[in-house]
Amino acid sequence: MGFERSLADRKGKQFFELPKETTKNNKSRKNRRRSKKPSSPIQKLYETCKQVFASTDTGIVPSLEDIQRLQSVLDKMKAVDVGLSPEMPYFRTTADEGTPPITYLHLYENNKFSMGIFCLPPSGVIPLHNHPGMTVFSKLLFGTMHIKAYDWAEVGAENGISAGVDASNGTAPSSIRLAKVKVDANFTAPCDSTILYPADGGNMHCFTAVTACAVLDVLGPPYSDHDGRHCSYYLDFPFTKFSAVDGKSVPEAERESYAWLEEREQPEDLAAVGAEYRGPKIVESR
Repeated sequence: MGFERSLADRKGKQFFELPKETTKNNKSRKNRRRSKKPSSPIQKLYETCKQVFASTDTGIVPSLEDIQRLQSVLDKMKAVDVGLSPEMPYFRTTADEGTPPITYLHLYENNKFSMGIFCLPPSGVIPLHNHPGMTVFSKLLFGTMHIKAYDWAEVGAENGISAGVDASNGTAPSSIRLAKVKVDANFTAPCDSTILYPADGGNMHCFTAVTACAVLDVLGPPYSDHDGRHCSYYLDFPFTKFSAVDGKSVPEAERESYAWLEEREQPEDLAAVGAEYRGPKIVESR
C-alpha cells in the first residue's frame, strides 16, 4: 500500500543483478545450461509478473489470459517459498503493545509492478485504502485474515441511488461518497489469491489479522505520486449514518451493502516497519 515505497527505501531495495558469465568456452556454457536447476517459486512469480505487466500503465488491466496465468502462479505460493513461518518475530505480540506493528518485506519493484509481503501479528490492521488505476493480486500465505473491500457505487436515476449526502444538519462531511461493499469476510489459508481492479473487485480494502498471517501483494503498476497513483485512506460509515439527497436512497433491503467513505490523512496509529527480505533471491532478468 502507500507506505510500501517509503519502507522499502528505508531498508534498501533488494534488486538482484543477473549473474555474469565466467565460463571460458561454449562447451562449458552448454553443460551449465543442462544442469540448471528449476526456477524457485518466487523467481517464477517475478518472471511471470514481468511478462504480464510489460505493457501496463495507470488504468490498464492485463488480459484475462494473463490474469489467469499470474493467478495460477500465486495460488501455488506457500510461506516456505519466501522463507516465512508463523514462529518468526514479525508475527508476535505482547500484552502491553497497543496497536501491533506490521512488517513489510520488500521483494522487488520497477515502474511496471511491485512485489512485497505484509506480515501481520494477531489484531494487526492495514487500514482502508485505495489502489488508483492499479490491478492488485493478494495471496494469503498462512493464517486467517478479515478483508473488507469497497468500490465506488454506480449511481443514477436508473437504479434509484444517489451519491450525494444531505449535509443540512451540519454533520455530514462534504467530501463523503457512497461506496458498495464487495467483500466482507474471513479468509483462511490455504485459499486462492484475490484480485482487485481499477474500478471493480474491491479497489478500496482493509485487512485485519484474525490470527498471525502473511499476505503477498503484487501491484501493477505500483504506487507513484509522480504518476498520479497516490495512496488515499478512508473512514467508513454505515449507510444509515447520513441521508441521501433528492429523496433518493438505496432500497432498504440493500442498505447493509453500502457505506459512506470519507477520505482521511494516513492514520497516526498506523505502526509499520520495513525489514530485509531473507527468502530465496530474485535474479533480475534483462
